[in-house]
Amino acid sequence: MIVLLLAACSGRSKTSSAHIQENIIPLKYAENLTLIQGDGYIEARLRNPWDTTTLLQTYLLIERNKPLPTHLPKGTIVRTPLNKALVYTTVHCNVIHELGAVKNIGGICELQYIKIPEILEGCKNGTIINAGEGTNPDIEKIINLHPDALMLSPYKNSGGHGQVEKLKIPIIECADYMETSALGSAEWIRFYGLLFHQTTKADSIFAEVEKNYNELKKLTESQPTHPQVMCELKSGSAWYVPGGKSTTGKLYKDAGGKYLFEHYPNSGAIPLSFETVFDKAQEADIWLIKYHQNIDKTLKDIKEEYAPYAQFKAFKSQQVYGCNTAYKSYYEDFPFHPDKVLKDLIKIFHPSLLPEHELKYFCKLAK
Repeated sequence: MIVLLLAACSGRSKTSSAHIQENIIPLKYAENLTLIQGDGYIEARLRNPWDTTTLLQTYLLIERNKPLPTHLPKGTIVRTPLNKALVYTTVHCNVIHELGAVKNIGGICELQYIKIPEILEGCKNGTIINAGEGTNPDIEKIINLHPDALMLSPYKNSGGHGQVEKLKIPIIECADYMETSALGSAEWIRFYGLLFHQTTKADSIFAEVEKNYNELKKLTESQPTHPQVMCELKSGSAWYVPGGKSTTGKLYKDAGGKYLFEHYPNSGAIPLSFETVFDKAQEADIWLIKYHQNIDKTLKDIKEEYAPYAQFKAFKSQQVYGCNTAYKSYYEDFPFHPDKVLKDLIKIFHPSLLPEHELKYFCKLAK
C-alpha cells in the first residue's frame, strides 16, 4: 500500500509539473527570469541574484483594458502596456526606445547620461519629467506624474528603494545586469517587450542578437592562444573587477580571452586590493578600462593618477584599451546588444579574425 501511495503521489507530481511546464514561456539563456502564461495574465518571476533560493519579485502582467482575473497568484499587479513609465537608467531608456515605445516614457532619472534625442527633447519641452538622481529622486515630481510603474536596477544590500516604496506604484526591478551570461542579460528584452506590448519586436531583436553573438563566438573557438586579460582601474582604496560568472567576465571568455579573475564565482563586481590585482595580472597581455570624462585618457594620464599602473606588462607594451563612455554608447548597447561589444573584443584579442572591423567602443590609449 505504501508503495502504491508513493507511486500515486509521484504520478500526481509529474502531471502537475508537466502542466506547469506547458504554461512556461521558454527562455534559453536567462537564469533569473521565469515567464509563465496564466489565465488572463502573464506571471514574471524574478529570482534573487544574490540569494538564488528566494524570489526578488513576482509580477502579474494584465492587459490594461481587461478586468482582473478572478483567481490570481500572489504578486504585484502591473497593467500593460505601460503608458507612463518612470525609467531610472539610460540603459532601459535605450531598450524602450529600440522597442519603439519611447512615447510611453513619462519620466526619467540621471538625465546627464541620456543621449536619446526624443527623450532630451521631451525633457526640454516638459512632456517628460526629469526626476533627478536615481539614488534620491524628486518625490513631488513623481507624485505629480502619477506613473504606472517605476523601472530601476536593484543592488545588493541597498536597503530598499527609499521613499518611492511608500507611493504604492509598481517597482519593476530590472536585474538583467546580474545574469551570468551576455545572452542571458540580452534575453530580458523579451520581458520588457511584454511590459510595452512589443513582444514580436522584442523577440525579433533578441533572435538577431543571439544569431550574431553565437556566430562571432564560434570564430574564436579554434584559436590556439588566448591572451590574458585584466580590466578596470582602481577606485579609491578598492579595485572593482567583474566576477567570473558576470556577463562581462563571460564576454571576455567568449571573445577568446583568458580572463584572469574568472576563478571568482561572482556575477557582480568584486572589490580587490591593488596588491591582489597586481599579483594576478602583472603579466596580463591586454588591459581594458572604461571611464567617463571630456577627453580621452592617455597612458601618461593613468600613470599620473596612480604611478604603480606603469608596472603592469600591458602598460609597458602599450596594450591598454579604453572606452570613454562620455561619448561611446557602451553601457547603452552592451546589455541588449552584446554582439556589438563582442566584435570589438575579438578585434582586440584576435585581430586577424575580423580584419575589416573598426573598433566602435574601445581604442588603444595613446602615450
